[in-house]
Amino acid sequence: MWPFRKTKSGKPRGMPAVVRASSASQVSAKFDSAQTTPDNMRHWANADFLSANAAARPEVRRILRNRARYEVANNSYARGIVLTLANDVIGTGPRLQMLLGDGENEGANAVIEREFTAWAKAIDLSGKLRTMRMARAQDGEAFAMLVTNTNPDCPVKLDIKLVEADQVTNPMMWLPTPTFVDGIVLDENGNPKQYHVLDYHPGDFLHTVPLKYHVIPAGSMVHWFRADRPGQRRGIPEIMPALPLFAQLRRYTLAVLGAAETAADFAAVLFTDSPANGEAQSLEPMDVVALEKRMATVLPDGWRLGQVEAQQPTTTYDMFKREILNEIARCLNMPYNIAACNSSGYNYSSGRLDHQTYYKSIRVEQSHIEAIVLDQILDAWMAEAMRVYPELTGLTDWTHQWFWDGHEHVDPQKEASAQQQRLENNTTTLASEYARQGKDWETELRQRAKEVALMKELGLTVSQAVPTPTPTPAPAPAPGRKPQQVKEDQSDDQQPQPKAA
Repeated sequence: MWPFRKTKSGKPRGMPAVVRASSASQVSAKFDSAQTTPDNMRHWANADFLSANAAARPEVRRILRNRARYEVANNSYARGIVLTLANDVIGTGPRLQMLLGDGENEGANAVIEREFTAWAKAIDLSGKLRTMRMARAQDGEAFAMLVTNTNPDCPVKLDIKLVEADQVTNPMMWLPTPTFVDGIVLDENGNPKQYHVLDYHPGDFLHTVPLKYHVIPAGSMVHWFRADRPGQRRGIPEIMPALPLFAQLRRYTLAVLGAAETAADFAAVLFTDSPANGEAQSLEPMDVVALEKRMATVLPDGWRLGQVEAQQPTTTYDMFKREILNEIARCLNMPYNIAACNSSGYNYSSGRLDHQTYYKSIRVEQSHIEAIVLDQILDAWMAEAMRVYPELTGLTDWTHQWFWDGHEHVDPQKEASAQQQRLENNTTTLASEYARQGKDWETELRQRAKEVALMKELGLTVSQAVPTPTPTPAPAPAPGRKPQQVKEDQSDDQQPQPKAA
């Protein structure tokens, strides 16, 4: 409540002026964007004052998910963009490096890395992470339950069960409260405490009425989404701003195709510059005449034969398609040449500059998935691994880092030269350079030491072990010229020419 001010007589003056002004029907503002005029009234008609959870209420998110899934399932560009994003962010999967230090814990590093890698391969961790990234793009969020599975052929029986966003919901259609938001129970500090998960998808034929559900503790549920507003508890599709653009692209493509087909349907038309029923012979309007192949015919008096020019697709079709795809990919920080899988209009500098923003966005997403998804999975795996492997007994801290696939450079020779210069100037380290390629520097150096030791054992030098580059073949002689003449011409071309006076 607003504190009421009192006059000298002791009577309250009422509500402050700012509150009285806000209740008025007309807003007096100094900013052009705050003015409501006949020109912008329709544009801002849907602007609301809803909170993050009220704007993304369950029925709204359900409509957005259904439309996003439809586009991804039926639009080739939408499917390619989502797949490319998942492949670039997750790649072949994260790799774990333990940093427990030297001494007695040095052996635990190798055990954890080896066994976690085998477990991740057994449950297809990289494939599930790619599915989660696709779900986050088209559904807005991804859920994964940490469960026990006896099928994987590894000592740790932990597994990850992916759950669609439709299954995490209010089974009893309760109204949202400060501590309960669409299937998520929050504690007094606003942290997730429990998740209500339906046994079956609401659209599955196995679902029952009333809906059966389980209460999953927050420690056994991974919820990965991007919160765009403070207090937001559920995610919305990342391709949501582009959904109308996908529809426009399809409509324009179908319109161009329909116009081209309509023009192609007319094999020929009869037209005349003379008045009908006068100099030109009278014909029935819109009459249709079947034409035969390799046929000679006589036209009516005063009429000429012509064809409809099929001017489709228009010259602006390619430009429109490029611009709308560029706008679609912008909401994902993806450049046009990656979204369209076409770099024909790029030069080296433009392509490299566009990729810098995209790669930075990927690094941000990988850091987010490490904190939200991978660290929680590793904690659950370590809790069970310490009961299985005797070497890990008594561990209370497992400092670690994650490695991802490196990005291939467009010009490897320039990148190698820059890398050598950075190492010589001591502006980088081997660990950082190997991390750029998604490799563990300790593993690579140990492998290199084995190779050098084997070369010494076999009596080879480092230069002898390096593969010899394939020589460039000599150009073939032109017709009518002998090979010797070609060599003489080449030697003449290589001789220094006299400078002009």
